[in-house]
Amino acid sequence: MKILFTFDPEKELRNQLIKTFPQCEYDFVKTINDAGQLLSQAEVIVTMGEDLEDHHIEEATSLRWIMVTSAGMEMMPFEKIKEKGILVTNARGIHKIPMAEFTIGLMLQHAKQFIPLNEQEHEEIWSRRLPTSELCDQTILILGTGAIGQEIARLAQAFRMVTIGVNTSGTPVKYFDRIETIANLESLLPEIDFFVSVLPSTNKTRYILKKKHFEMMKASSVFINLGRGDVIRESVLLKVMEDQDITHAFLDVFIDEPLKEGHPFWKMKNITVTPHISSTTKMYVPRAFDILKHNLRTYIHNKGDYINIVDVERGY
Repeated sequence: MKILFTFDPEKELRNQLIKTFPQCEYDFVKTINDAGQLLSQAEVIVTMGEDLEDHHIEEATSLRWIMVTSAGMEMMPFEKIKEKGILVTNARGIHKIPMAEFTIGLMLQHAKQFIPLNEQEHEEIWSRRLPTSELCDQTILILGTGAIGQEIARLAQAFRMVTIGVNTSGTPVKYFDRIETIANLESLLPEIDFFVSVLPSTNKTRYILKKKHFEMMKASSVFINLGRGDVIRESVLLKVMEDQDITHAFLDVFIDEPLKEGHPFWKMKNITVTPHISSTTKMYVPRAFDILKHNLRTYIHNKGDYINIVDVERGY
């Protein structure tokens, strides 16, 4: 069985995989464009999920399984994959620890005024008048109650925050004090202090947030987007922040990345831009490889206990 990697993992991870599964043949290329004839021979493709196109699936005549070492699925050629009946799994869940920690960090940064404090230090200003606050008893609404949303809620509860989750079904989820459906979103907005989106990009989630949603929120509320940039149109969010409907927005994801120089978001004092880094730590690829190894063992032995099978109809 031939396994084609369309990225080049660290040598240690590569060697561990080869040692664990010596019965497989491995090809490692830096990009999919370097694969050449290897595509037609690959029974398994391991990808970051942003490089495969329809013609690659056509050329991969032996392909039976695609392992995506990320959670984002919006760039996958699902129509062609579905047509050929190819199994797809991903690394959903590996982001929950870094993204939850990142969210708590941003909320603490806002509540404790860490940026202004840093500026005061550099200017040698001794002032205790900064309006610091607490996370305790604040209400956080998390749009998306999967693995990432649950971990954010778990940590938020440790800070004694009130946790509200929004999902499609309204089904109760651990670590949330309350779960509502998206249909009830507007009724929740006036009571929240932090609004966190960890939604994926799908036809149902694209541009789901409108200006009216932010107008319903407290002027002191904070918006944090770690999911996908297309949950709201950038022109709409810019107007929200210009009108000061809320006090601050922390944005880690954007419709077009990297965010271009000169983009208005860079200059807005009530917007903090981070470079899509909330999930990125040195543990990212090792965690993805843990899922890969489990699923590879399942594939070889036909055990049927895959982790994170992707529904190619829904795209996630």
